[in-house]
Amino acid sequence: MNQEPLPAALAAYAGAGRQDAPYELLAEREDGTVVRCGEIVAKAHAGDSDREGLAVRMRIAADKALAGVLLAPLRPEVGYLGGRPVSLWPYGAPVDPERPEDAPWEAAARLLAALHQVPVHRLPGPVPPMRGPAKLARALRRLARATAPGRGAGAAGAGPAAAAGPVGAPAATGSAGSAGSAGSRPGPALVPSPAEGRPAGDLVRAAARTLPAWVRGEAPAPRGGALCHGDLHLGQLVRGPGPDGGWRLIDVDDLGIGTPAWDLARPAAWYAAGLLDTGTWVRFLDSYRAAGGPAAGPAGSDPWPELDLAARALTVQTAALALAKSAENHRRLDDVERLMVDSCARIATLPPDLEPQAPS
Repeated sequence: MNQEPLPAALAAYAGAGRQDAPYELLAEREDGTVVRCGEIVAKAHAGDSDREGLAVRMRIAADKALAGVLLAPLRPEVGYLGGRPVSLWPYGAPVDPERPEDAPWEAAARLLAALHQVPVHRLPGPVPPMRGPAKLARALRRLARATAPGRGAGAAGAGPAAAAGPVGAPAATGSAGSAGSAGSRPGPALVPSPAEGRPAGDLVRAAARTLPAWVRGEAPAPRGGALCHGDLHLGQLVRGPGPDGGWRLIDVDDLGIGTPAWDLARPAAWYAAGLLDTGTWVRFLDSYRAAGGPAAGPAGSDPWPELDLAARALTVQTAALALAKSAENHRRLDDVERLMVDSCARIATLPPDLEPQAPS
């Protein structure tokens, strides 16, 4: 790659070589840089991406079996820019973070249900594993680096623990209807527990130890499962191009075979922490079940036996990333991040889950 910044180089790539192509930087993170150039979106994936796996995921996204579920790439082949994998996509309008009341929870649920019912054997392959456990492992490693002795990260651990009880029992009431936790409104303060005063990083690591090794990415996942997105949140939905303009799932970096409950884990974890109100959670769950989704049991049943493990995993991942970022940026946790650490305190009181849970 030449010496120009990556976003400008991506814009030139999307603009058919135009070095002066105007662009909008949509995201710049360690796991990817994304720019919009007109009606084209270019993404430079992480340099350490599994390139063979990404190539298969791109072909899956372009497969007609996923039409109406995943946003199809402009071309299924992966390009390269300065040694990094690059993909091109049509632009789709994202969820409006300023209008949480319009968040498409029901549409997200229906898309997940459709994704989970795609016949995997008919897809381009070999279909790689869903990367949810790998992301949890990465979050825990980042927490360890950020809070290592000598890093001056003590301020990040400013997170006392909270009330006892299973993660499936909502700890507080509130709302998280926006596309991300930054727009969420946390519920009331939780009741302190005997874990009060323990460093937040210790609580998150203790919660992680209650999870099976495969959930932490330290052992192979149980065989079988369904096609999963692997990183579902409302920022992963856009209005597709074309006459229908329906919602589509984006970002296939973590797509693969796995436990479908993982795709429901973030809203489940938010509900358990008190960040997602009961009405929104019920609409999401009912929409998923009505569309034939296999991961939450039949209508009217308790979903937590199937969702609890994945919800705990996403809680640990979210809290670990929050603590790592607060340490790296020398800031204290915000209220939403603190609630996720509070949930980890409750999880840490549970006995270890030693047996692998078979995918739903």
